[in-house]
Parts: sequence; C-alpha cells; structure tokens
Amino acid sequence: MNKTLLFLFSFLISVGFAFAQSPVTGIIKTTNGTTIANATIKVRGTNQAVVADENGAFSINVKQETPFYLQVSAVGYKPQDFQILKVDNTPIELVLVENALLDDIVVTSRRRSEVLQDVPIPITVIGGRSAENAGAFNVNRLKELVPSVQLYASNARNTTLNIRGLGSTFGLTNDGIDPGVGFYVDGVYHARPAATSTDFLDIDQIEILRGPQGTLFGKNTTAGAFNITTSKPTLTPSAKIELSVGNYNFIQAKTSVSGALAKDLAAKISISGTQRDGTIWNTREERRYSGQNNLGLKSQLYYTPSEKLQVLLSGDVSIQHPAGYPLVIAGVTTTERSAYRQYARIISDLGYQQPKIDPFSREINTNTPWRHNQSIGGISLNVDYKIGNGTLTSTTAWRFWNWDPTNDRDFSEVAALTKSQGNSRHDQYSQEVRYAGNITEKLSGVVGVYFLGQNLKGLAQTEEVGKDQWRFVQTSNTGSQALYSTPGLLDGFGIKTNSVIKSLSAAVFAQVDWEVLKSLHVLPGLRYTYDKKDVDYDRVTYGGLQTTDATLSALKAAVYANQQFSTKVDNNNLSGNFTVSYRPSHNLNVYGTFSTAYKPVGVNVGGLPTTSTGAADLSVAVVKPEYVQHYELGAKTKPLKGAIVNISLFNTDIKDYQTNVQSPQLGVNRGYLSNAEKVRVKGLEIDGTYQLERFLTLNAALAYLDGKYVRFTNAPLPLEETGHTEVINGVATQVAFKDASGGRLPGISKWNISGGSELSTPGNLSTRAGRYFIAGDASYRSEYSSNPTPSSVLVVKGYALFNARLGFKSDKFSLFVWSRNIANKNYYEQLQAAAGNSGLYAGVLGDPRTYGGTIRYAF
Repeated sequence: MNKTLLFLFSFLISVGFAFAQSPVTGIIKTTNGTTIANATIKVRGTNQAVVADENGAFSINVKQETPFYLQVSAVGYKPQDFQILKVDNTPIELVLVENALLDDIVVTSRRRSEVLQDVPIPITVIGGRSAENAGAFNVNRLKELVPSVQLYASNARNTTLNIRGLGSTFGLTNDGIDPGVGFYVDGVYHARPAATSTDFLDIDQIEILRGPQGTLFGKNTTAGAFNITTSKPTLTPSAKIELSVGNYNFIQAKTSVSGALAKDLAAKISISGTQRDGTIWNTREERRYSGQNNLGLKSQLYYTPSEKLQVLLSGDVSIQHPAGYPLVIAGVTTTERSAYRQYARIISDLGYQQPKIDPFSREINTNTPWRHNQSIGGISLNVDYKIGNGTLTSTTAWRFWNWDPTNDRDFSEVAALTKSQGNSRHDQYSQEVRYAGNITEKLSGVVGVYFLGQNLKGLAQTEEVGKDQWRFVQTSNTGSQALYSTPGLLDGFGIKTNSVIKSLSAAVFAQVDWEVLKSLHVLPGLRYTYDKKDVDYDRVTYGGLQTTDATLSALKAAVYANQQFSTKVDNNNLSGNFTVSYRPSHNLNVYGTFSTAYKPVGVNVGGLPTTSTGAADLSVAVVKPEYVQHYELGAKTKPLKGAIVNISLFNTDIKDYQTNVQSPQLGVNRGYLSNAEKVRVKGLEIDGTYQLERFLTLNAALAYLDGKYVRFTNAPLPLEETGHTEVINGVATQVAFKDASGGRLPGISKWNISGGSELSTPGNLSTRAGRYFIAGDASYRSEYSSNPTPSSVLVVKGYALFNARLGFKSDKFSLFVWSRNIANKNYYEQLQAAAGNSGLYAGVLGDPRTYGGTIRYAF
C-alpha cells in the first residue's frame, strides 16, 4: 500500500427553496432551564448554520419552506433535530439533553437496552469516542484500559485473548480448540482470534463482560465476552473525517459518510487506513519489521419502514500486509541436557558467533523474511421485529479469514528452523434467532437458538529446516548420531501439512429476570449445547538428502515424519447460571452468581509427539472438554452524584483445563494440546469513575488475580529443566514431564491497575466554541509467567505505561496531540522458548514511545 493511500473525502449536497417570511429566533437551554452558550444551529439538508451567543440566543434566516428541521448540537449534549411547523416572531425554546453521564450508560449485554448499573454482571463500557481519543484503534490497544483483559500476540494468528486470565491457551495458537472469550461485532460472533488485530471501524460502544455468559450470547463463552456495536446509518446526511500522523511515519485516516438512499433506507460507508514503519531493524536485510499496513472497509444499509421493523445489512473487509512481527532474541539459558547439547556449544561448533543479547536495541539478524498477510471480513443481516413487549431478532452471518505468513523460527542468522508457514483459510456460517423483552411487569428475559458452522483448512502448511539443523538434533558425535553431519542430510528437509476441521455448534439458551419481591430479582438461565468436530490431518515430508540408507532415513524421521489421522468427536452439555440481585435504590445493586459453563472438545492439528517407535501418539489427538464452575459476589454503587464504585469477588474452578504443551520435539514446533486436571482463578476487581460536570473526569480500576494449577501432574518441563533425569526403578531416566500442581497459570499478573483523567475548560479556537483539554492514562501489570509450566527464565517483569493527550474539542471538530508510552518503557509482552528447547528464548517487544497529532471533523 502506498504511503499516500489515504485520500479519504466525503461530500454533502444541500437544496434550497423559497425564503421564509422571517428569520427564526430562539434560545438554547438545558433540561434544568439554564442557557447553553455557543451551540450550533443548522438547517437540516442545507449548509445554513449559525452559532448561538453566550446567552444561548440565536437567529437564522431560513431559505426553506415549512416544515423543516433545525439540527442543534453543543459540546457535552446530545445532538437533536427539532421540527419547525411555522415561523413567527415569537422566539422558540429548544432544549438539549446532556450526554449520558457515567451512571446513565445504556448497554445491550442482555440483548435489551438497560442502564449499566442495573445489570447484575461485571461490565466495563468504553465509548467509541473515548477509545479513539485514547488511541485504542484495536483490541490490543484497548487492553491497557481494562485491567482484567489480557491480550498477547506474536502475530495476528497467534493471539491469546483472555479475561481474568482465562479463555484461550497461552502461546502459539492451535486451531483445534474454541476460544473461551466471545468476540461479537453487531451481534455477530467472530470465531478467529485474528479478528482482534483489525482496526475498529465507526465504533459506537464496547462492552466487556466478565465471567461465563452462555445463557445470553450465541456462542458459549467460559470467561467473558466483548460486545461491540457500531454506529448505524442515518437518514440525515452526515459525514466525518479523521487524520492522524506521528513518528515512525505513522499515518492513519478514517472517514464515514451516511445518508438516505430512499425513503426509510439509509446507507453508510466507512473506510480506515493505517500505516507505520517498523520498530525492529533487521541488520542482515537492512529493512524494518513490526510495522503496520492496514486497510478496512465497512458498508451498511439500514431499512426502517416502521417503528416495529429494522433491517441492517452489513459487509466489511480488512486487509493487512504488514512487514512481519519478528521476535527478538531475549537470552540463552543453560538446560539440564549434556554440555554437548547446550545452545552456546552448538553455535560454536557451527562456526557462528554467539548471539547478541540486547533485545531492546530492537535489532534482529534473521535470514528468512517475515510476512504476516491476512484478509478477514464477511457479511451479515440483522432483522429486529417488535412483537408485544419484546423484540424478535434474527442474525445471519458469513465470515472468512485468510492467513499467509512466513516466520524464521530459530530467531537468528543460523540456518536451523528456517521456515514456518501456517497458511490457513477459515469460513464460518452462523444463525441466531432470539426473543428478548418484558413478559409481564415483573418478568423479563431472553430465549434463543444458535447455530455455528466452521470450515478451517490448513493449506500446505510448511515447516522446513536448513543446513545447520543437524547439530541441534544431534545428541552426540558417536555412533549413528555422528551421521547427522552427512552433507545435505537435512538441507531443505521439511513437512507440508494439509488439515481440515469441520465443526458444528448448536445451542438453545434462555434466561429470565423475575422480580419476586420489591427490588429483589432472581435470574435463572439455562443452555443446552451440542458440538461436533470432524478432522482430517495429513502431513508429508519432503526434501533433504534422498537416500535408501536405513540409518540415515531413521535419523531424518526422528526430525520429521509423516503423520496422518482422521477423527470425529462430539459432545453435549447442559449448563446454566443462577443470579440473585437486590436493588433497593438507584444507588445500589448487590448481586451473587453461580454459573457453570464448558468449552467443547478439542483436537490437535499442530503435529503430534511421537512414541518410542516413531509413530504419532494418537492418544493426544483429542483433548477433553473444559468444565467450569464460577461463583461471584458483586456490588454496584453510586456513592454521590457523578460517581460510581463497583466491586466484585469471584472464584472460577475449571476441570480438564485445555492448555498448550511445548514439546522439545521439532515436529511439534507449534506445541500440542493437553488437559490439566484442575485450575483455579480467584480475584477481586474494583473500578470507579467520577465526573464533575463537564470539567473533570476520573476513572480507575484494580484487579487482583490469583491463577494456579490446582492439579497438573503431567506438565511439560520448563525450558531450563529440559533434559532432566530422575532415577526410576534404579535407572537414571530422562523425563519430559513434571508435576506442576500449585504453579502459576501463564499470562496472569497478580496486580493489574489502570486509571485516567481528563480536565477541560470552555474556550474558542478561532471562531469555533468548544473545550480545551488535557488528559492522560496509566496502566501497571505485575510480573507474569510466559510459559505453560512455570519457568524461572520465561517470566515477564512487571511494567507501567503512561499515555497523554492535549488539545481542543468541539461538537464537530477536534484537534489534539498525543503520546503513548511517553516514558519510553522497555518491556516484553511475551517470552517463548525457541523450537527444540536448546536454551535460546525470544521475546515479543512492546511498542516504544510513539507520538503524533490527530484532527477530526464532522459535518
């Protein structure tokens, strides 16, 4: 994509008719009767506009016959249209309502519109404009604002999105399991974790629900859900455009245009483009990596023929062609293998210099180009029809994902594991039908059915080794092992894998809210789910020295071997929740919840470990389902006007926790799935907000999380213990597993804190009235394990990040400067052992300090 790609423009056309007999005069007021200074008054469908004076008074000459509409807007108030039926000499009063205060936020998390504080679920809500102002243009940026959210990604495919440390396996992604965190956009479930890497397009609101939500949402979720809604098209012509520039040649442009195509039919098109140079320099290729190159498009048609019927047709596509996301060498540790098999010795024997351990120089020296191209998108049809006191909703969707990567998996100049390409194609089809509303004055609820079909293909996925790999797999220089140095034996030796996972998930769910006594609500919910997966896996070796020598062939097979298997698995589950909520006043909501949930059976499609005979270990081809029991106590309070303080305590027990196991065998470079017998995550969450008129906004949140393996008796050895031997039946035997019971779960910091503030004051920029503001936010995470089994080496140290912005904003115009990671903190987001566990480990670096400016205009 050319750096000058972002030329995004929009237009509006106005039509004039006869002049009115006299000007329209009036005054703009609030609901409590005070006047609003500097409001903008515009005649809808024209370019005629004026600005009210300091006393809220205005006068506008209207070149339009009655009836017509006046559009009135002011900073801090909801824009509103007023119909003018006749024009006379009497000034009119137009009343604007303040934007929703913090305690008036409306959410749709229970598939109906409700005030946030009345919902007995721990929810964090971030408005679309707030996310934009904070620079959170995708979920990865959003995690700094919500302490309970963890997102780790070495690239879009290898994304782990967790809430409270639960949801997906930590580390390299295995396509054979379902995520435990639901990701919804306009009611459509996005099955692939790569969806979190795409740029937000015209976001209205983001709701982050914590804890199991299976009785409310289409796809079963064991850890929580992101419920994202976008702005709908409007019949009134409108448009907005935004441009941001910054260091590293960052440029981002967004635009959207909305208006009527016909009576009752509105359309909108939104475009977003992001480009940034890389932050990591490859000294060998003399090029930068870890940049951004994204283009997104979303179009919508919104048909509203009556108050009862609403039809929304949406289509979107996001194309990303970044200059890859390499890991940097973070260190080398000594394992428990023999001295012959230590990384330093191997590198020396191959004639290379020892690797440079200076990760925050942001330099790499890999000899395979990195590429992480993807396209993701789909279409959906959402129909809402009001029946009685509720709404019948149908959501039909198809989505796709294409993934085309290249990785250098030895992370260095060495020609060892030179190529790793997990090319994939994913298609999903979903249908949800539900009815939500009030059954009686004291009884409301939701009932629905959901179907999700998926077809995930691994397309000639490739792993290939180079001329130096022989020394990494050689255990000694005697006997048959000495033959690993045979010239060309492993040069260009690799595997190509074609796999297909066809899955079906079907469910019936229901939940009711019954006010059994005044202010006392009981909320039972049930879900029945059926899941089925059909898997075909076919891995074939290629390349290397072509030989009929049985010994040499056996040495090659110990590195890579053919693997084929097919399996069909299914299971069903009845789960549910029971919540009691007591709301004696608008200022207090106390609730308690017990819920059960499950994550369906998993299948391994990342390569299976081999048995002593060299055959694939089919006993680990299928992974048992996860079963969740969750307890939560919470309170939502409004201690004083403009203030909210919420607190929740929870305990989540998971039986047969699905985890990713990294094996020292090269043939399972991506790791394979396994079950830990039992894990537990318990914690405390406190969040608070305070808004003083329009001058000061404060927010803070704290999450304490304690996640442990209660029982995990067959955990993989951590990197530093690879090669560990134990005396078994009097014989020193090398083992590959250990008892990790009591150890920390990966990716969970005990302490997670975030907070922010904004201070603003009225002012003018040239002739435009608005507010000048200064804002900042900070986040802190304590250290966390970056390995499935606790490791003394693969621990990410705690870090704090600070962001700030300063500028001017009005109802239609904003101009501000910003900086992220303003202290230029060096930190890792993830650490992982190199394939083969020889002692080398690498890291995913967080972004350095970035800064720039943004201009935004709506009309």
